[in-house]
Amino acid sequence: QVQLVESGGGLVQAGGSLRLSCAASGNILNVNGMGWHRQAPGKQRELVASISSSRSTNYADSVKGRFTISRDNAKNTVYLQMNSLKPEDTGVYYCNLRATIPLTSIRRDYWGQGTQVTVSS
Repeated sequence: QVQLVESGGGLVQAGGSLRLSCAASGNILNVNGMGWHRQAPGKQRELVASISSSRSTNYADSVKGRFTISRDNAKNTVYLQMNSLKPEDTGVYYCNLRATIPLTSIRRDYWGQGTQVTVSS
């Protein structure tokens, strides 16, 4: 029983900034990392940024230098600071939590409901 609640999406002009937040709750154990994915209309969901439990980060080439992912492990909360936004950043952004099922080696991904980010030109 894990729930991810996202907030911070909205409409901004190109060059603007936006910060997304995602708080995880429930029976959360053995968290490997958290991240953000996005999906534009007619396209597949793609990885935007991820952060491990040790705070090691990974970014898509298209957002590196503009986006910053961070997390508060104690609160199981992940953030995505988005600067210098471009119209191509438009899409539904989904929060992800990856965990290993206790007493197994099976990994499972949990997903938020998604939050819309629209960048106008």
